[in-house]
Amino acid sequence: MTYQETLDYMFAQLPMYQRIGAAAYKADIQPTLDMMEALGHPERRFKSIHVAGTNGKGSVSHFMASILQEAGYKVGLYTSPHLVDFRERIRINGEMIPEQEVVDFVSGQWSVVSGQYSFFEMTVGMAFDYFAREKVDVAVVEVGMGGRLDSTNVITPELSIITNIGLDHTQFLGGTLEKIAGEKAGIIKEGVPVVIGESQAETRPVFERVAEEHHAPITFADQHYLVDEELGIRNEELGTYCVHSLITPHSSLLIQSQLTGAYQRKNLATVLQAVDVLRENSSFLIPHSSLQKGLARVVDNTHLRGRWEKIGERPLTICETAHNADGIEAMMQSLQRVDFKRLHIIYGCVNDKDFRKILHLLHSSLPTPHSSLTWRFSQPSVPRGLPVGDLQAAAREMGIEGEAYPQVKEAIAAARAAAGVDDLVLVTGSIFLVADALA
Repeated sequence: MTYQETLDYMFAQLPMYQRIGAAAYKADIQPTLDMMEALGHPERRFKSIHVAGTNGKGSVSHFMASILQEAGYKVGLYTSPHLVDFRERIRINGEMIPEQEVVDFVSGQWSVVSGQYSFFEMTVGMAFDYFAREKVDVAVVEVGMGGRLDSTNVITPELSIITNIGLDHTQFLGGTLEKIAGEKAGIIKEGVPVVIGESQAETRPVFERVAEEHHAPITFADQHYLVDEELGIRNEELGTYCVHSLITPHSSLLIQSQLTGAYQRKNLATVLQAVDVLRENSSFLIPHSSLQKGLARVVDNTHLRGRWEKIGERPLTICETAHNADGIEAMMQSLQRVDFKRLHIIYGCVNDKDFRKILHLLHSSLPTPHSSLTWRFSQPSVPRGLPVGDLQAAAREMGIEGEAYPQVKEAIAAARAAAGVDDLVLVTGSIFLVADALA
């Protein structure tokens, strides 16, 4: 098969949650365990760091990979979903898995993957097999959904990280923060240290109980570090942050990062605490210079896209993958720190999200008079994409008027044509809408 034929097979024949939704979801980790055995247990042949959470797990995973790369390690990185190219999911030192590796894995393991596994299970197998054969020093592995039953949860990592807990994927993970925390806590392993990004009142007891049951040392990042607001976005390629230690009085430092946006403060606190724990509990040597360079070069090193990403100027045009309530609230913090005259929002989402709730939250939280705001609606180009006509009609019922565009590139072109040089165009609502914008 050619690479394109391989992708066509994968997308057409293997159930893929990102495309079709609930029909592809399996609440069963046994198929992945069976695959690992069939592949000769590649998950046992490299060290790993496991990252879960409702929001921020992608940014934290890329931060950790970049820091370890700057420290001189050969670093695998597994994330999902991809934005433009499938191979974004599987990287070593920032380089995507070669096309031929994808072809060879699917062709060589046809009897293993054909008809038995989901798209995500197959991709996890491909990633772990590749990392093992390439002898990475460590792999940073991002959970797909939840944790306890996620296909990635076959590894025994050096460190587990859970960024935060919010109400997302409730149809699979539960309708309360406590239930969702219980699913995320499923990545906590016997004796393996775990860092929790936020000590939320509803979820902290859950994590402490599971950690105690597994004799896993637990720390909460927000009890160790406070990261101040970033300074600027429009005129700086790097966000600047002031980090205060809550353990050592009067101790602070400045750090910079290519990932900007107010919400990165919590992610940075989580990463700083994770690095501290790695230094204390493993053989990894991470100099302070590697930490600083890893944060400052995270996009260059790992090629992360879509997180408060500037894709145009005059007017400033930003893509943001926020797609749930917590993500939207965090995005609002960043929006409040940008100087603009008028705001042009391009919004689209998938059909299994509570988009009415998200639209209401977004509309009511905007830091700009509605007279200085225009809406445009579009539709992600995946089967789960909410039809733009349905979205426009629902928004109108809420008192939100906007034009509809079948393709996001049309919406962006219209918004930029209508905007002044000091306006802001914001593309948000779905990872897949941002993917279309970047493509």
